[in-house]
Parts: sequence; C-alpha cells; structure tokens
Amino acid sequence: MQGIFLTDRGKVRALNEDSGGIYYNSQNQMLAIIADGMGGHQAGDVASQMATSFIQEKWESSETFKKPDEVEKWLFRTIYKINESIYQHAQKYTECEGMGTTLVIVVHVDDFLTVAHIGDSRCYLLNETGFNQVTEDHSLVNALVQSGQITKDDAKHHPRKNVVLRALGSESKVDPDIKTITIEEDDTLLLCSDGLTDKISDNELFEIIHSQNQLQQIGQQLIELANSRGGEDNISLILLSNSFLVEEGVRE
Repeated sequence: MQGIFLTDRGKVRALNEDSGGIYYNSQNQMLAIIADGMGGHQAGDVASQMATSFIQEKWESSETFKKPDEVEKWLFRTIYKINESIYQHAQKYTECEGMGTTLVIVVHVDDFLTVAHIGDSRCYLLNETGFNQVTEDHSLVNALVQSGQITKDDAKHHPRKNVVLRALGSESKVDPDIKTITIEEDDTLLLCSDGLTDKISDNELFEIIHSQNQLQQIGQQLIELANSRGGEDNISLILLSNSFLVEEGVRE
C-alpha cells in the first residue's frame, strides 16, 4: 500500500499534540499510527510522541509476520509495554502528571489488515461496500449513543463530546481493541484524530476521498476544510491506498 501522513496544528492551539507516521519492518511490511495527545492534560505532546517513537522502534526491528494472530499478539504486547512506559513517566515527572494519548494503528500484511485502537482516533475503510468506520470510539458520547440515551446527532453537539473513556498512559493497565479484517486491492484507508472528524462528517469524508485521485490532494483538502470550520484542535490523518496516486518520495 502507498500512504501519506499529514498533521496540522490547527487555528487555535499553541502546540500540536498529535503524532504519527508510516513505518516499515525489515520485510517491508507496513505499520501506520496516529496518536492524539490528551487535550487539556499536561504534556499531551510528550505522551503522543512517546507512543509513536516506541512503536516505530519496535516495528522497524520486528521480524516477518505471516498470520493475523501473530500481528495481534505483537500489537497487544507492544501497546501494553508503551502504556506502562508512559504511565511511569507521568508518575515520575510532576509536569507530566495526567498525560495520555489516543492511539490508532493499522498493520498491513498480505491481504489482511490488523487494526488496534484506544480512545477516539479513528480508522475508516473505503471499499466496494461503501465508506465505513472500522473502530468504535472509546468516548462518553459514544457510550451514551450505544445505551440509547442520546442520538448520533445529539452526540455531535454534546457539551462533553471530547471526553475519552480510554487512553494510553493515563492508567497502569490498558485495554485496546484489536481486530483483523481482509482487504482488497483497491481499498482505501483513512486514519485520523478527532480534530478532523469533529469538523467533517462521514459523508463529506467519503465525497472528498472519492472525488480525487491523489492522496496528497485529498489530505490537504481535508485539513483545509477542518481549519476553515474553526480548526480548534490539532488535525492529523493518514491515507493508505493501492489505487490512488501519491507524490514522488512517499514510500510504498
């Protein structure tokens, strides 16, 4: 798969607390990650960068994966270790107390894709069946929607819509959601922080991705649209595809 990673500070925040990237192991197998440092907490940028750097190092030194269960076990162990590292760092340094980060990771091996996530950063899949969210937000409003207390439309404007129920590094133990799905040659993936999805609906995401043939153009258009609607949060995204064009220099 070909891919791009883009991140933007937005129009309001002084710091960009998002982090991410696309990385390859020795067998050219791909891992993509986005981490969104907890807004309003101390050192969210530290937490997100620690998560990304740790996972990049572990992935680039990993061996070949052949089966989904091998990837799932690797992700669980690695996420457990980085959670412990971030949590202990926050306990040791008072200026980092309370820090945490969301996390969404995809690993592509052959014809399957393994997705791991914590928090409300998302993974979407565009394929022949449509444009669908693969992950389920670990957020207060999503829990309220699932329990029938509010509707999805209510969730968009709920005063506590950015409250996350699970985050990496905020507690000593973490429970990531990990699943494996099959993918086809022309499928496209979007990973993103909530700075994007708070400003752009799923239908708009689909229309913009569907209307372009270059990942760089799609990504820039999405970020510009989110900023034009206020840009109160940092905005990060990864686009992965076999069927779209990427600018020269972006690795396959």
